[in-house]
Amino acid sequence: METHPDIVDMRARHESAERMASTPKVQAIDTMAFLTGLYLAASPWIVGFNGLTRLSVVNLIVGISYALLMSGGFGRAYDRTHSMAWAACALGLWTIVAPWVVAGDQSTTRTVVSNVITGAVATLLAMAAAMAAKKAESKGGAGHGRRSGSFRAGSH
Repeated sequence: METHPDIVDMRARHESAERMASTPKVQAIDTMAFLTGLYLAASPWIVGFNGLTRLSVVNLIVGISYALLMSGGFGRAYDRTHSMAWAACALGLWTIVAPWVVAGDQSTTRTVVSNVITGAVATLLAMAAAMAAKKAESKGGAGHGRRSGSFRAGSH
């Protein structure tokens, strides 16, 4: 069983993901992304626009989601999670437009500046994580004659 091709391939992918996740660059991206998500979640109270209830709730939910998405799976499965980083990119872009979409005419300079800067940072960090995951995926699949493991029903 130890020499079965699928087990050997899976072991090689996990070792590659572990090497990728342990680099200082990736650890820095993960840490900054987590802190960006926490800041976004707390920004209504830090910046002082918690009176805009809808935008406060949106920032809280998106910030927590971003922090969990960016720190939840990349360290353990870099070779399969670049699509999660693109979802985090979408959250960053949503953060940029949220003051106008959610708050409408009630948005203030503080809300716009905070969300645009935080959204831009979140988007850039998610893109950096996506590129690192894509790099790990191409390295992990190249040595085994497969792109990212064998195709099984129900997997993409």
